[in-house]
Amino acid sequence: MRDQALSFALGRQDAQLDELTEFLSIPSISAQPQHKSDIIRAAEWLAAHLLSIGMQRAQVMQTSGHPVVYGEWLGAGKDKPTILVYGHYDVQPEDPLDLWLSDPFKPEVRGQNLYGRGTSDDKGQVFAHVKAVEAYLKSSGKLPVNVKFIVEGEEEIGGPSLDPFIEANAKLLAADVVLISDGSMPRPDLPALDYGLRGLCYMEVEIVGPKRDLHSGSFGGAVYNPIQALAEIIVGMKDTHGHITIPGFYDRVRPIDDEERRSLAEVPFDEAAFREETGIPSTWGEEGYSVLEQICARPTLDCNGIWGGYTGDGSKTVLPGKAAAKISMRLVPDQDPDEIAELFRAHVMRVAPRQVQVSVRSMHGGKPAIVDRNRPEMQAAAVALEHVFGRRPVFTREGGSIPVVTTFKNVLGMTTVLMGLGLPDDNLHSPNEKMYLPNFYRGIQASIYFMDELARAGAKAPWRP
Repeated sequence: MRDQALSFALGRQDAQLDELTEFLSIPSISAQPQHKSDIIRAAEWLAAHLLSIGMQRAQVMQTSGHPVVYGEWLGAGKDKPTILVYGHYDVQPEDPLDLWLSDPFKPEVRGQNLYGRGTSDDKGQVFAHVKAVEAYLKSSGKLPVNVKFIVEGEEEIGGPSLDPFIEANAKLLAADVVLISDGSMPRPDLPALDYGLRGLCYMEVEIVGPKRDLHSGSFGGAVYNPIQALAEIIVGMKDTHGHITIPGFYDRVRPIDDEERRSLAEVPFDEAAFREETGIPSTWGEEGYSVLEQICARPTLDCNGIWGGYTGDGSKTVLPGKAAAKISMRLVPDQDPDEIAELFRAHVMRVAPRQVQVSVRSMHGGKPAIVDRNRPEMQAAAVALEHVFGRRPVFTREGGSIPVVTTFKNVLGMTTVLMGLGLPDDNLHSPNEKMYLPNFYRGIQASIYFMDELARAGAKAPWRP
């Protein structure tokens, strides 16, 4: 079965690219209400495609927000493991449009890359598993394991409807292992398995001073400028060593032990290339940790946006009535986003000048996750990747957040295998997002091998926590 599936997949690459291009052409932007119909269209397209490749069931299921696509093929029997493949069909907005070299929703191949919004995050990656399932079903008429899909439409806006959906459909989604491809590998020729994800705590701070914008000549010097108050609060959240100063922030941070530091040190990381990619003259961060540790295994605090006063062309000497900022904190095991939100709120209220009014709002959050690298599911994935790439994958952590991993663990009792197929320079959330096509096709092969490896394990019991 496996070899037949691999042969089928290899002979269908042109069709796979055409189908992915059709999927990517739907502007399923979850953050913008004007694209609600596109969200529905993308969900319906994917459900129809799952049925067309031979899935026994595929449907669009409603939530309190954007719909979820569910699919299943359960013909392998109860003595074989069940994989739950998770992904998301929603994408980020295309802004700024003028920086794209091609239309973000008219995917274009340039060299070995496919450019377009959602190519890497996450339509292209989850579609690799769809094509792996197709390869088995179209070549042999069956899969070596049972497979379910859950593909949501709200990941890019924090997934507010997903947890309630999973809790309400726990029996439907029951499986032995979750497979997610929504990350990256260090180099095109070096596969990786992520065993850790950072969580997220996203906050908004608003500072209100005078009841309206004031003339800075008439009132400046006697009124505390909200922009100044906000800037002072933000600057005070870190010291000169990159250490976050919010009291209690680090209390639950799980330290990086010596064995893990040695493992992370084996992951290739080119600091010069990192500086070139980002355009910065030098790196900066928490002292005592490598750059790789800083961006994947340590917590952060960043101001994501700030506004207030006059920002148009020319000059306007105004003393603004208010200013605001959005601030995110990436969290690591065992930090809790709700607890961090309260620590953040208390800190801001404590240090804010008494001459202004302050409001702090929690936008959304997600818990960090970490997986034992020695679990049999992880080792099966490592063998699968080695078959395709000709070398063992490195084990690393991912700096981003996939909050649903914790939900799968807590609600469904399942371990997640994170098999990233993207690359560090895929321009996620930025103009000219891309996917390296050779790794899209390798991802299909790796998924085929992974199903085969799980099937060889036999009974489901070894995969249970």
